[in-house]
Amino acid sequence: MNSNTGLASYFKFQNVNWPNLGAAAWETIWMTVVAVVIVAIVGLLLGLLLFETKDSKSPLVKALNWVVAALVNVFRSIPFIILIVLLLNFTQVIVGSITGPKAAIPSLVFSAAPFYARLVEIAFREVDGGVLEAATAMGATRWQIICKVLIPESMPALVSGITVTAISLIGYTAMAGAIGAGGLGQLAYTDGFQSYNNAITLAATVTIVIIVMVFQFLGDRVVKRIDKR
Repeated sequence: MNSNTGLASYFKFQNVNWPNLGAAAWETIWMTVVAVVIVAIVGLLLGLLLFETKDSKSPLVKALNWVVAALVNVFRSIPFIILIVLLLNFTQVIVGSITGPKAAIPSLVFSAAPFYARLVEIAFREVDGGVLEAATAMGATRWQIICKVLIPESMPALVSGITVTAISLIGYTAMAGAIGAGGLGQLAYTDGFQSYNNAITLAATVTIVIIVMVFQFLGDRVVKRIDKR
């Protein structure tokens, strides 16, 4: 087969099984949305914990900060494809399977939550200290400061951070799909690459790009709406 024939095969979209592509796209979106929700909650709590314990003078609190920071750094450092393998037994226990979209969720969360936690910590540190001091002077409790000042003031940065994290998760779902998690990654690998069907690979790639653009657009719109500066 000459190069011209190979190039032309990329554009033979009649070779694409569109229902399968739609199902794979839905699996990718489902995995991403579920993982984003969990990551947003876990990452926010971890980031808040890192922020609140950073400057404590208590040895126990400092030790807690060190342990949490170490765990965050460790999980941030492990490549996603290796993390999936390391968590196979854990995934089997939690989900009951090591294949399919549900089986990808634990690895996605363990990979992205530490990353988002650092973004949350940075967002909190960028809040004007004068605002926090004013709230303290007015008699607000620490919990009130967190809920009514710290989080609202840093919300644009938090949303921007979760948008970046969501886009990273879409890429992770493609890698997870290559080892049986479903979604567009598995479709591109099994029905595209392994079956020498370049049209499916291209269609899956374009679909992933579209999903990324939609997530970025939605994230930018939300940030623009809540950013009062």
